[in-house]
Amino acid sequence: MNRRSLLGLAAGALALPAHRHASAQSFDRPVRIIVPFAPGGTSDIIARLIAPDLSRAFGQNVVVENRTGAGGNIGADHVAKSAPDGHTLLLIDVSTLATAPSLYTRLPFDLKRDLAPVTMLIYAPYILAVHPSVPAANAAELVAFARANPQRVNVAHAGIGVGNHLTGLLVTQHWGAELTQVPYRGGAAALSAVAAGEAQMIINGATATAPFCKQGTLRAIAVTGPARLPDFPDVPTFAELGWPADQSGTWQGMLAQGGTPAPMINRLATDIGAAMAVPATAQRIAALGGVNRVEGPESFRRWLDNEIEVWARVVRANNLRLD
Repeated sequence: MNRRSLLGLAAGALALPAHRHASAQSFDRPVRIIVPFAPGGTSDIIARLIAPDLSRAFGQNVVVENRTGAGGNIGADHVAKSAPDGHTLLLIDVSTLATAPSLYTRLPFDLKRDLAPVTMLIYAPYILAVHPSVPAANAAELVAFARANPQRVNVAHAGIGVGNHLTGLLVTQHWGAELTQVPYRGGAAALSAVAAGEAQMIINGATATAPFCKQGTLRAIAVTGPARLPDFPDVPTFAELGWPADQSGTWQGMLAQGGTPAPMINRLATDIGAAMAVPATAQRIAALGGVNRVEGPESFRRWLDNEIEVWARVVRANNLRLD
């Protein structure tokens, strides 16, 4: 083999990793964001807010697709079994996702192996709200009414074992009251049920719930998180009331398929972080009670691992198991 041929082979060998590295970070077809809950919930709101800016950043259409059911696991499983190329993403309440390994007897995917954290997006505290027909203007009156009327208060939530369901269990157990927990197919359906008077109470993300409270369709009683919400200055926090789960809420995050190359994960994290920082998007999230919590893949992974352990204790304490 002559010197020119050897040089050509060497150049080709050197070029191959560079080509692979570049392709691992590019998009050659539309990108789908799978939201595993019904339209109108917090995950859906965030996905549709950032999709246009991600389309420009990726150079491809970004489509939001709702795949509902099983507390978010149907959509999560779809992403877990997708091609590991960054073209199918999962936007989910990750505190709900963290309950899946302990809650389900047979989970069709391995959370730690089959899904790769990309970035946290926002934290939105929960609002505990009631239908206006409930004879309670504040927390003390609500607790008294619930205790005096066992199982007469239906609590709507987004599905058995999801974050707002477990938070509701902890809070009502603390009250010493018997309430009826009613699952719906996502937070939006649960909100609609309470707004219609079908159920009387809900604990749900502020991003989706605040508009109902501002309109008077629901009455805000208490909020989770470190401080009162600016739009509801008279509504106390769980911590002020001495209630448990005071820092629970909806933590929205983006994940990809577990085998997605690190360069693609890093590009996704960078572009999604930039989309979340667009002033109009940031202002919209803040107006809805959300707090921007964008952070890198490793920090997100550590947070998720910790949440899996935290909620596993709650699931075991309440003997919750699903097939």
